[in-house]
Amino acid sequence: MADLLLEIFCEEIPARMQAKAEADLGKALGDALKAAGLAFDALETASGPRRLSVNVTGLPVKSADVSEERKGPKVGSPEQAIAGFLKGAGLTSIDLAEVRSDPKKGDFYVAMLDRPGRLTADVVAEAVPAIIRGFHWPKSMRWGTGELRWVRPLQRIVCVLDGEIVPFDVDGLASGNETEGHRVHGRGPFTVTGWADYSEQLEGKGHVRLTRDARREVIARGIADVCAKAGLTWVEDPGLLEEVTGLAEWPVVVLGDMDPDFLELPPEVITLSMRTHQKYFAVTDKKTGKLAPHFIVVANIDASDGGKQIAAGNARVLSARLEDGRFFWEKDKATPLDEMAKKLSTIAFKEELGSLGDKVERVAALARELAPAVGADPDLAERAARLCKADLVSEMVGEFPELQGVMGRYYALEAGEPARVADAICDHYKPQGPSDAVPTDPVSITVALADKLDTLVGFWAIDEKPTGSKDPFALRRAALGVVRIVLENEVRLKLKDAILASPSAVKSKPVEGKAATVKAAVSKAFDAVVDPTLLSFFADRLKQVLRDQGQRHDLIDAVFALGEDDLVLITRRVEALGAFLESEDGTTLLAGYKRAANILKAEEKKGALPEDLCVDAALIRKGPKQEQALHAALTNVRGAIEAPLKAEDFAGAMGELAKLRAPVDAFFDCVMVNDEDAAVRANRLALLTDVRATLHQVADFSLIEG
Repeated sequence: MADLLLEIFCEEIPARMQAKAEADLGKALGDALKAAGLAFDALETASGPRRLSVNVTGLPVKSADVSEERKGPKVGSPEQAIAGFLKGAGLTSIDLAEVRSDPKKGDFYVAMLDRPGRLTADVVAEAVPAIIRGFHWPKSMRWGTGELRWVRPLQRIVCVLDGEIVPFDVDGLASGNETEGHRVHGRGPFTVTGWADYSEQLEGKGHVRLTRDARREVIARGIADVCAKAGLTWVEDPGLLEEVTGLAEWPVVVLGDMDPDFLELPPEVITLSMRTHQKYFAVTDKKTGKLAPHFIVVANIDASDGGKQIAAGNARVLSARLEDGRFFWEKDKATPLDEMAKKLSTIAFKEELGSLGDKVERVAALARELAPAVGADPDLAERAARLCKADLVSEMVGEFPELQGVMGRYYALEAGEPARVADAICDHYKPQGPSDAVPTDPVSITVALADKLDTLVGFWAIDEKPTGSKDPFALRRAALGVVRIVLENEVRLKLKDAILASPSAVKSKPVEGKAATVKAAVSKAFDAVVDPTLLSFFADRLKQVLRDQGQRHDLIDAVFALGEDDLVLITRRVEALGAFLESEDGTTLLAGYKRAANILKAEEKKGALPEDLCVDAALIRKGPKQEQALHAALTNVRGAIEAPLKAEDFAGAMGELAKLRAPVDAFFDCVMVNDEDAAVRANRLALLTDVRATLHQVADFSLIEG
């Protein structure tokens, strides 16, 4: 058995690409070996700023010999068919094929193909160049006069099988057994014979931490150590930690100082400037919990002075960045938010929907309409909506788009706006992802809902809906945000009313004219004003949320079919229905419903049932006691479920429905629906219609699976 070491060494690989490239290279090599019939014990990978590495253990010296039978055409087939068979099988004459007989199909040719195994070295020498040439990078480049594309210029290819070089070349670069270490601490080169030798030399004299896990652990431990000594707390940033893990081969954590005067800036400006431009970690004072005038940088060198010069140099760079931030901050504060908001009319939102200023006007109008339902002050909600996008024209947000809303809050507070208005400006973009919190203050909730609903209704109005996996305007995220905000805050909001209140609510079709804007349409019929697929779109997002909570999608459909559009109410019904159907009463009653529905469906195929079909109590009294019991139970349950449904006590309503289980079972066990007497038969069909209608007061049971 043999082991294979492959290293592709190049100039710096962008940190964000390393992990996927590592996984892709390992998969590609593993697939190529398996396709050649080469099984192996294990395959491990590593990646870093300048290298991708793969170690394969337990490879055979050569692949196994293979014997294969290839079936050919019938004896006597046209010459063209015979020639194609010979070419595919690699035979020079049909006489080299066997003739076999089949009782049904007659005589046909069979070629016996014996393929000797291939040397593993030959398989690798063929596979690796093909993998390198066909490797996919998000961005790649060519260099020199060659045609090869790679993320950065290739410098070395190490390929060693059982201690020996596997010879091949890629675009003039020959494979070998020499690699390089750290540029400063141990460049080498180092001659390697396998993974053990390779990792020992690089992690020793070469000063290279080979794996991402090892580098990440060194960085995290280093941060913890310097923070403990200085009385600081690291502002955890998993994304930045992952990025710096891919920037340093020999990571060394250094604590730097910044001018305390910069702490007058909003903390988000400082931390984002550190993160985005410099890849620094922010820290807070353990005692106060506030941002401290320090930063953590991960260097790629173990400096003899303990990193003092590194810290000083990075502090100077950070100061220059924060000076820019201070300039933007002071300049923005000199411009009132109202003045910033006026500039929104010059920024395009969507051609058919007007400018960003037009959108703000619509959001403000809708926020005032939604405020009473949410429990917010209409004046504050409208004010916050009018200012919510103003910071988009600020210098700071122009430099740091991630601070949209955040800076608006600071500018609003500086201008003396109420705290709830300022918070709503910041929070109205939330939630921006599944892990993001939703706004909780009524004013913030109102503006966030108005903003998202306006976007959804507007894009539906101009027929710009998501298709397949394409959602360039993040409409799924907007709808999911509405659902989460409503459910997590238990906002009792009728979706149809909210949509109709939007100034963008028009029948979904492209608006004529390039400069046309969407205007309100007044109509009492929802479907005449808004494309009903918008409600279905919300239903799909609700399913997504409730599925994550363990609820069944068919139960959501069953409740939605009632025409209910209060998401909180729908959720409560679904939860109660799910609990009911998990009980024995619920399961049995559902089976009885399905039986009744199937009988009615079969009858309806013969012809529509009369609209005035109703139960004749006199006939019931002449029928079997099971029929009488079901009729009596239906009468009682129909009256009994009204109060719990009105009180939104859905568990209580389900409890009343459970009383139908025994009468329904007994009816089907003892009563023949299709009686010879037409009047009796019609009466029993009417009774089943009552069963269906009674259950449909709670949910459309026909949409429930099972």
